Amino acid sequence: MWEFEILGVSFYHIAAWLYAYSFLGWAWESGFVSVRQKKLVNRGFVTGPLCTIYGVGAVSVYLILKPLADNWVLLYFGGVLTATALEYITAVIMEKLFHTGWWDYSEKKFNFQGRICLGSSIAWGFFTIIMFTVLQPFVELVVDLVSEEAGHIVIICITVLYAVDFTFSMMAALQLGKKLEQMEHSMAELAEYFQKTKIYISAEEFIEKLEPYRRSFNRENVKEKMEQYQEAVMKQLEKLDLAEYKETVAAKMKQVSEKYRLFAVKEGWNSRRFLRSYPNLSKASRLRRLSEKSANKREDDGKEEKH
Repeated sequence: MWEFEILGVSFYHIAAWLYAYSFLGWAWESGFVSVRQKKLVNRGFVTGPLCTIYGVGAVSVYLILKPLADNWVLLYFGGVLTATALEYITAVIMEKLFHTGWWDYSEKKFNFQGRICLGSSIAWGFFTIIMFTVLQPFVELVVDLVSEEAGHIVIICITVLYAVDFTFSMMAALQLGKKLEQMEHSMAELAEYFQKTKIYISAEEFIEKLEPYRRSFNRENVKEKMEQYQEAVMKQLEKLDLAEYKETVAAKMKQVSEKYRLFAVKEGWNSRRFLRSYPNLSKASRLRRLSEKSANKREDDGKEEKH
């Protein structure tokens, strides 16, 4: 098994490199985000110090682009295309599995579906060159410091620990995804009601008005933030001379607020870690889909009116 080769590289070395890059990716990602947020953040999917999306991505890019190693121009553009494709595929798979998005580039220029963007793609090209010229020689050096017999044992131990960690993290992520989907449904119903009553013209406007409050939600202030948003909606009702909807709107927003509060309080440790590490979980793809549903509904209504 260990000597089985993939594109000319033994399975042992692929496994060792994968874990090495997973650790380096975790260190980079967690360190970068921790500095930006001024607090310690664990950005891995699992609890341990591994970010396997980096490991799989780095090893895949290396194996695919190894024939271009001597041509930096082709290597750069190959890295842009390969890494961007992997990032997009990973985003789609994770959204399908967990019913939520783990990152969101919607606010970035030249993004596609919020899953990839030009800025990140350009960076992937430079990272690819750095990987081939600096990181890969370093990783190979570190791996070769350990005998293959000892390396087999280390890889098996890491794999067993990772499998256990991944199982618990997967269960937490699936549960979190279901709860976020339920919350999305509640927000969609509220947005639909606002559109019907002409409080807001579209889901896009609803999202735009709600986002400043959602962005700062946490376990302690969710009730306060929803009350602030409700106050803003009430002002909108007065502005549009729709005071007759006040009681109904207040009741609907109270229901949504209570769901958010229970969601924030009852989450387990792993789920809270996900939400702290990936803030976009609470809005990435969910608001995008809400906006897409609204646009599709308006398009269907327009077709019906024509007929």
